[in-house]
Amino acid sequence: MKVLIIDDDKLVCSSLKIILDSDDDLSVIGTGNDGKDAIKLYEELKPDVLLMDIRMETMTGLEAGEIILKEDKNAKILYLTTFLDDDYIIKALNIGAKGYMLKQDFDSIVPALHAVHKGQNVYGNEIITKLPNLLHQNNPVKAYSSYGITDKEYEIICKIADGLSNKEIADILFLSEGTVRNYISQILEKLNLRDRTQIAIFYYKNK
Repeated sequence: MKVLIIDDDKLVCSSLKIILDSDDDLSVIGTGNDGKDAIKLYEELKPDVLLMDIRMETMTGLEAGEIILKEDKNAKILYLTTFLDDDYIIKALNIGAKGYMLKQDFDSIVPALHAVHKGQNVYGNEIITKLPNLLHQNNPVKAYSSYGITDKEYEIICKIADGLSNKEIADILFLSEGTVRNYISQILEKLNLRDRTQIAIFYYKNK
């Protein structure tokens, strides 16, 4: 198995290389120190698994991972970090990473790489205990909150995307047509859109 290591701490890269090279089935084919290195080296070296840190200067591991996975949806990325951050974990899940491990899980790194290589998803014990709550929180309404969209407005956006008229939405949600029109006006303003069609397109782009 060919592994590419990306970490902004050169000592960590060296230590990981020693650990991985001690396994006869693993071969470290390259190391880098930021997200830009990850993108360049991934393209050049075509590793079986990319073992990458998250917080790095110039470009983070999450930013690099998103770009790599857009180019190669089959890329196997295992994040190895010291940060048990909810937003990082959710982002890693959303972009399609195969795993998220803490550097403290020293003995689990090699087994995790083998599991990811086989196509499995791997998360450290600390992450596994957080996943149910994170997955519950990670819903479209939360994603829309950055635009100031309320739960009711999101509900109306969904109905518009389903092709319902103002009257149909009003009947289903027990609102007057005037109230629905007001909600739609607020949605258009918050999302900086022109009409109902654009609302539907926005919904499907951001599902």
